[in-house]
Amino acid sequence: MTYDLHIIRRLLAGYLFLTGGLIVFFVVLHYVEYVDDFMDRGATMRDVFQVYYPNYIPEIIKLTSPLALFISAIFLTSQISQRLEVASLQAAGVSLKRLMLPFALVGLVLSLLMFGFNGWIVPQTNRVRLAFEQDYTKDASSRAEYANIHRQNAPNSILSVSYYERRSRTATSVTLQQFSDEGTLVQRIDADRMVWNDSLNVWTLMAPTVQYFDTHGFGQRLELARMDTSLALQPRDLARVEGDVEAMTIPEARNYLSTLRRTAANRTAPSLVAYNAKFAYPLSNLILVLLAVPLASVRRRGGHAAQLGIGLFVAFTYLAAMKLTEPFGYAGALSPVVTAWLPHLGFTAVALWLLWRTRA
Repeated sequence: MTYDLHIIRRLLAGYLFLTGGLIVFFVVLHYVEYVDDFMDRGATMRDVFQVYYPNYIPEIIKLTSPLALFISAIFLTSQISQRLEVASLQAAGVSLKRLMLPFALVGLVLSLLMFGFNGWIVPQTNRVRLAFEQDYTKDASSRAEYANIHRQNAPNSILSVSYYERRSRTATSVTLQQFSDEGTLVQRIDADRMVWNDSLNVWTLMAPTVQYFDTHGFGQRLELARMDTSLALQPRDLARVEGDVEAMTIPEARNYLSTLRRTAANRTAPSLVAYNAKFAYPLSNLILVLLAVPLASVRRRGGHAAQLGIGLFVAFTYLAAMKLTEPFGYAGALSPVVTAWLPHLGFTAVALWLLWRTRA
């Protein structure tokens, strides 16, 4: 038990040190890349370093936590292996599987903590981060869907929008069509603009033309100055950003995806993959620890450097596998659930195989 606590303390110390180092590295790298955007678009250094980067750090922790824990586990296991501590423990009857217990415990606890952290805390800070990027980085607008939007408002109702302005919540060239159960058009509303009224929770149509159709295709035509209408669609249902789910807690994302399915929105696969990744990605903290100990427990020529090199190769292969499967999920070749879980299940199998073939 005393040795277990010793390992846990050393593993966590290395993890915290590496996490801090990776945060500094990513912030500096990101700032060097985007400083021109910040300056050109009027962001002050106070906004950048007191608003943007403090809200970016949780996202960095989420992304780098598995890597930091893996490197810490590789380095610690390599240390005790090179010092023949593993051999001494095995001579005393302590198996490698028993030695892995404190490592696995730390990996499991961090996976559970990261699930809550990624699912509820990171989305809150991502809202500020993404809003800041929308205002002060040149490539933010390319990540949003603003033009030629079509949504299903109800089972027999379709809304079409030529262009949606996210900040003012204003849609232009709006058409709302209502169909009968037989599929014939019974009502059509055309408006130059549609603006969200936050106080009344309704959409206000400016200068709408309302047309009613009978069985012969003719009907009444009304031209109004304005009209309030309550749609099932909310402002966020019209303009979607690639990082939409990143800025939502797990319950919010679940409700949001339910709305996307109900409104028959297109290109929902990236959002579904991101939602399932909220459950799968935290598990990588545990999986990489299970990979690290068998890999680093064998003494190799080259010492710590060789162990670290092999470990980094495996870790980056794991992270690359997660990125490589995403396009298949986006294209529909794989289901979102399979896309999110396949790399983790694959490397879990690799970790168990390494543990099985390593000497007891």
